Amino acid sequence: MAADKQNEAKLSPTEENKENIQEGGLGLEILQIIKESQQQHGLRHGDYQRYRGYCSRRLRRLRKTLGFKMGNRHKFVGKKVTVEILSDSRYLLLVLMEAERAWSYAMQLKQEANTEPRKKFHLLARLRKAAKHSEKLEKLCESPRVDAKTKLEAQAYTAYLTGMVHFELQKWKLAMEAFNKCKTIYEKLASAFTEELAVLYRQRVDEISPNIRYCAYNIGDQNAINDLMQMRLTGGGGGMMAEKLEALITQARTKQAATMSEVEWRGRTVPVKIDKARIFLLGLADNEAAIAQAVNEETKEHLYETLLAECRDTIQAVREELKSEAKQRERSSDNESGKVSNLQFLHSYLTYIKLCTLVKRNESMAHTLQAKLKETGADENKRGPRPQDLIRLYDIILQSLAELSTLQGLEDDHTFQKEVSLKTLVYKAYRCFFIAQSYVLVKKWSEALVLYERVLKYAKEVQSKAKSLNSILKDLPDVQELIAEVSAEKYSLQAAAILDTDEAPEVNSQQQVKDNTPLCEHLDNFHLDKTLVGKHPNLVQFPPEFQPIPCKPLFFDLALNHVAFPPLDDKVEQKGKGGLTGYIKGIFGFGS
Repeated sequence: MAADKQNEAKLSPTEENKENIQEGGLGLEILQIIKESQQQHGLRHGDYQRYRGYCSRRLRRLRKTLGFKMGNRHKFVGKKVTVEILSDSRYLLLVLMEAERAWSYAMQLKQEANTEPRKKFHLLARLRKAAKHSEKLEKLCESPRVDAKTKLEAQAYTAYLTGMVHFELQKWKLAMEAFNKCKTIYEKLASAFTEELAVLYRQRVDEISPNIRYCAYNIGDQNAINDLMQMRLTGGGGGMMAEKLEALITQARTKQAATMSEVEWRGRTVPVKIDKARIFLLGLADNEAAIAQAVNEETKEHLYETLLAECRDTIQAVREELKSEAKQRERSSDNESGKVSNLQFLHSYLTYIKLCTLVKRNESMAHTLQAKLKETGADENKRGPRPQDLIRLYDIILQSLAELSTLQGLEDDHTFQKEVSLKTLVYKAYRCFFIAQSYVLVKKWSEALVLYERVLKYAKEVQSKAKSLNSILKDLPDVQELIAEVSAEKYSLQAAAILDTDEAPEVNSQQQVKDNTPLCEHLDNFHLDKTLVGKHPNLVQFPPEFQPIPCKPLFFDLALNHVAFPPLDDKVEQKGKGGLTGYIKGIFGFGS
């Protein structure tokens, strides 16, 4: 938050320049100001709460600068911006920020309304408030003090917010009229001003167009759905409109799903009784066509992710049905253990679609990375992807193909297993090729050469097995092109290896000069060692190494057992035989 305030303080002088009085009167770059403010204060990441806080702080600064305070800390005194006090363009900016604050709060509530439906009523109230402030701005701009461009921008801004209110209320005709008015004004402004401003106006027109098409569809124009689908392919209609468009597509497919009852795959017809599976299978062809027509990689990636998400949800729904079917089988007496059920075969079909889509997506990403890798190779100063990135993608592809071969119900389908094995060989060849390139980068020539030979081996296997499966090769990367590229790489690798061996003696001689033995050990031999005159010369080895020395002898007394000691009988006191007399003497101490 502190960083935001510092940025506001830095940016405020440049922004104020857009609000100065022009020759034709007061002027305000409405669209430019709100677009820059939104991009710099949270809307780049969809953080409407942060943008609302920025609008509140900017309103406070503007009121303080203009001396247009609403009373003091003890009492509130409401003030309105009127035409009479309109001496500075910042008064117009004040009303604009009030509208933006209400609009950003409405968009924040729209995000929260997904989990808390009651907030939709608050959302509508804030949108109406924003439209009310925009109408106030438009009335102020009708003053003769305001220039013509600002008047037109205010009208377009008001039409946009009014259209948003009607759009949320599902008043499609009124919303379409408001959006069309806004679009017309911005198109006229784009044709009348500089290219920098024209880009902003055209962007706003592109944002509004999906809303107009959606309103037309709800009014009854059936052709509008095709326009909406085309906008989806080009990446248009983000944010609120994207959710509406996805809901619309799902609704249209739900209506068609009632007519779908079965699907045929690998020579077997399977009934489809789950509604979610029907909707997904109906839209599968449309999704694949949309991916094929995508204009850029970002849109294609988004469509792949959407298709995979739908496929995972459908598989989960079928899996739940499989659990209930398994429980029913346990209860029933007739248990067909050898045959795969229709529901299980449908699950295998959906898993096949998911894995094939994963393979296609990763292959598309690999083609993009290969193109970038070639561009980086042409320009050495440019940093780009590495061969290791492609190796990871082909690892994921091979993992998906391994899962394909284990699908239930297809273990005895020899044609399918041959197709999967052929695809595995192709992608193994490409993976091996990029592993070889990664070894070339670290100058491991022998390893790279062996891997190139392995690539050629895989490619020849593919060509020998593909005679009976020519239709499969059309969807796979070109193996012949890979063989030509490997042959060229082998020649360049051999040349690089020869050059590297020619330079090897020089490297060895340098290593001999940079010997790690200390100076005291080769005083009789001359070596030109620059480290001896540096900060850390290698004169002696310190600490010195341990040297073996003779151990100190230990003396063991081995002769003790063989020594004959002199008798000590004369010194040992002998007990006398006194009997009773000795006993009495002993008592009275006479014998001591």
